[in-house]
Amino acid sequence: MSKEIVDALNEDRAYELAAIIQYMGHHYEAEGLESPAVIEIFKKTSIDEMRHAEILAERIVYLGGIPVQKPTNIARGGDLKKMIKDDLAAENDAIKRYKDHIKLCEQESDPTTRLMLEQILSDEEGHADTWETTLGIRK
Repeated sequence: MSKEIVDALNEDRAYELAAIIQYMGHHYEAEGLESPAVIEIFKKTSIDEMRHAEILAERIVYLGGIPVQKPTNIARGGDLKKMIKDDLAAENDAIKRYKDHIKLCEQESDPTTRLMLEQILSDEEGHADTWETTLGIRK
């Protein structure tokens, strides 16, 4: 077992747990004329994050670690645009973190965990794209 990889996966899991709570909070609290379409995106994305948290926990246990159960900080409140901006910021942070952890897996010669993180990274990039599209951000 690589302690560094287990620690990285637990960091990812804590952020995923926060994302679940943040997205579900936004799902419940969103208001305004545009909210009906976005509410379902919040809910679907929260479910994606639940899958990520589960996959991470399973891998942590397989590697001999204990999955964390406490989330990191959660962004709450604001209007619909602020909620989406908060979610985009969280997705961009996740993308950077997963890229760093993929590099760690390469250094530690753990291709299985690397592949798992690459799949999660792909989902997170899709979430970021959804929020960029919703906000009208062009790269």
